[in-house]
Amino acid sequence: ILKDDDSGDHDQNEENSTQKDGEKEKTERDKSQGSSKRKAVVPGPAEHPLQYNYTFWYSRRTPGRPTSSQSYEQNIKQIGTFASVEQFWRFYSHMVRPGDLTGHSDFHLFKEGIKPMWEDDANKNGGKWIIRLRKGLASRCWENLILAMLGEQFMVGEEICGAVVSVRFQEDIISIWNKTASDQATTARIRDTLRRVLNLPPNTIMEYKTHTDSIKMPGRLGPQRLLFQNLWKPRLNVP
Repeated sequence: ILKDDDSGDHDQNEENSTQKDGEKEKTERDKSQGSSKRKAVVPGPAEHPLQYNYTFWYSRRTPGRPTSSQSYEQNIKQIGTFASVEQFWRFYSHMVRPGDLTGHSDFHLFKEGIKPMWEDDANKNGGKWIIRLRKGLASRCWENLILAMLGEQFMVGEEICGAVVSVRFQEDIISIWNKTASDQATTARIRDTLRRVLNLPPNTIMEYKTHTDSIKMPGRLGPQRLLFQNLWKPRLNVP
């Protein structure tokens, strides 16, 4: 799809000068109608629109290697953006399930226009609920989480930014990001909805972490920190 968009842009650039302006306007019009999968994606005829457009991202890195914001951003690959239930399933049905990923890999699903980075304007004052899963649970939990997010089950207005599933060697991690870490009513509602949609046992450890804390701590979910959290069981930061 993206290749078709690119070739269309090149074709427009090759038009002679008398047609350039008109063709440029047509290209912009076409893009606004959804030919650019990175910008104005719209539901197709008879499709079921979502309340927000969302973008799938994928990242993979070598564990143990320090990650700067710049290298992290370069390592995130955009898979595509969708605006309807049907478009979501077209992407999702062709994607590898998290449980089948190897190594140190992440899938991110964020509202269109929000990068899956702490430093993004929509994320910088926010935080995330983190749930650590034993191996074998990531695929089911990820599917339930993103379906709940797309279906607006969290009922917190525009607070939800996106969700991440992180595949690691000894465990997997899912998280959901929201805009305002200081809004305790919102974070509590997100926590309770997570418990319900994921059908979590009552003793499941859930940790809320602000992005400012994440930025202060070097290494994005580095193995050393995971080890200590598993040994000492983090205190619940529950409102």
